[in-house]
Amino acid sequence: MFLEIILATALGGVLSMIGGVALLWREDIAKRLSLTLVSLAVGSLLGAAFFELLPEAIEGTAYGNVAAAILAGIFTLFLFEKLLKWYHCHDHETCDYHSFSGTVLFGDALHNFVDGVAIALSFGVGFSAGVATTIAVFVHEIPQEIGDFGVLLHAGYGRSRVLLYNFLTALTALVGAVAGYFLFPFLGGAIGVILAFIAGSFIYIAVSDLLPELRHSGKGLDLGHLLAILAGVLIVWYAGAALPE
Repeated sequence: MFLEIILATALGGVLSMIGGVALLWREDIAKRLSLTLVSLAVGSLLGAAFFELLPEAIEGTAYGNVAAAILAGIFTLFLFEKLLKWYHCHDHETCDYHSFSGTVLFGDALHNFVDGVAIALSFGVGFSAGVATTIAVFVHEIPQEIGDFGVLLHAGYGRSRVLLYNFLTALTALVGAVAGYFLFPFLGGAIGVILAFIAGSFIYIAVSDLLPELRHSGKGLDLGHLLAILAGVLIVWYAGAALPE
C-alpha cells in the first residue's frame, strides 16, 4: 500500500502542475481552460466526498460523530482561509487577496501536505477510496496552480523561480502522504471521523471557493460548466465502482 500511496501522490503532483506550466507556455490557453477545470474540480470533490469518503466514514461510526466532523472540516477550512488570508483563486487578474507571494507559497505547501495525508488515509480504508481522493485532489490542484503561477509571475518572479518554488511546495504532498501512512495504524476508531472531516473540507472547497467563481464568471446557464461538473462526479463515481476496495 505504501508504494501505491507514493506513486499516486507523486503522479498527481506532477499532473497538477500542468495548469501552471500551461500558463507559462500559453497564457491565453490556460485562461480559457481554467473555468472548465474548476467545474471538473467541483464535481470530482463532491463525488469523492459523497460517494467514497462519507460511505467509508459512516461504517462503524455514529452518525452524530460523522456529522460533527463534516461541520468541523467546513469551519476549519473557513477559519484557515480567514487567518491566513489565503483563498483559492484561478483568475489572478481579479484576485486581490493574493497580495503576498510568501503567503501563497506557505498556504500552497500546507494545503499540499494536508492533501497528501488525505490520500494516504483514503488508501488505508480502500483502494477505490484512495484513487477517488487522488483524482479529486489533483483535478482541483490544476486550476489552483494556474492561479498561483499567475500570482508569482505578477509579483515579479522569473519563470524558473516560479517553477522551482511550486515544485518544492508540491513535495510537501509526499511528506503528508508518508505521515498519513505511518499514522494510519494508530488512528483506530477515529478514522471514520477523520474521513468525514476530509469530506467536509472537500465540500467547503467545492461549494464555497469554486462554485462562486463559476457563478460570477458565467453568463446565464453555462451548459459547458454544468456538464464538466457532472463529468467530475461521474469520473470519481466510476473509479469507485470499477476498482476493487
